[in-house]
Amino acid sequence: MNDLYRDQWITCTADAVLIKGYYFPWGTKRVPYGAIREVRRVPIGTVTGRGRIWGSTTLRYWASLDPGRPAKKTALILDTGSRILPFITPDDPARVAAVIGEHAGVAVVDGEPVIA
Repeated sequence: MNDLYRDQWITCTADAVLIKGYYFPWGTKRVPYGAIREVRRVPIGTVTGRGRIWGSTTLRYWASLDPGRPAKKTALILDTGSRILPFITPDDPARVAAVIGEHAGVAVVDGEPVIA
């Protein structure tokens, strides 16, 4: 397969974003580009997602499994119009945001920190 982006937890294919470790215990969520309304780039800190390795405290955002998240500074929220939005922390958030923005035809916007 010719992936547009791949790291341990996130893969961008020609037609979707695959989020490994999204469902318990290791299920992959497939988000077609056509389902994405917006990509929000948010800074993460101690109480705004960096310490959350998987899951959610608010059930507004669902943080996919990423044991490396405590060392990261940026997350992407994929607005799919659903009640619970995927919260991902790719190794290269700028590249993933660009791929999604291009293939989904949506804006990539900077947002405020959120409680994930």
